[in-house]
Amino acid sequence: MTHTSLRTARAGLVVALVLLACAAPARAAGTEHPFAPAPDSRLLLTVGHGEKPSATDGGTVLSCDPPRGHRRAADACAELDAADGRIENIPAREAFCPMVYAPVTARASGTWRGQRVGYTETFPNSCTLTARTGAVFALDTP
Repeated sequence: MTHTSLRTARAGLVVALVLLACAAPARAAGTEHPFAPAPDSRLLLTVGHGEKPSATDGGTVLSCDPPRGHRRAADACAELDAADGRIENIPAREAFCPMVYAPVTARASGTWRGQRVGYTETFPNSCTLTARTGAVFALDTP
């Protein structure tokens, strides 16, 4: 009789373990594994002279996973991260810019943490651009 109860107890234990494994909550579709890499953050940045710069103006690709692509990539990625990828939410810096009208147009397109980014704004001059967007548009050109 003891032999039968031990066999029954083992079978019951196996059944309980299988039921526990099946009862574990399933991961929702689209959720990331905790060790999966973050969605890519890559922006094509351009700064052109004028209110309607030429479409042929060169650009720089800023990648943030890891930071690379332009001379202040780490700073630009940190500022974008703090603003949740929204360039317009980067805090303006106090700067003494000349009152010279030499318009520059900044453009950014790409993805930030998996979300599409499209940004275009014209600034009165490059000093104002830098004061308003920080390191993001600190490119080698204008």
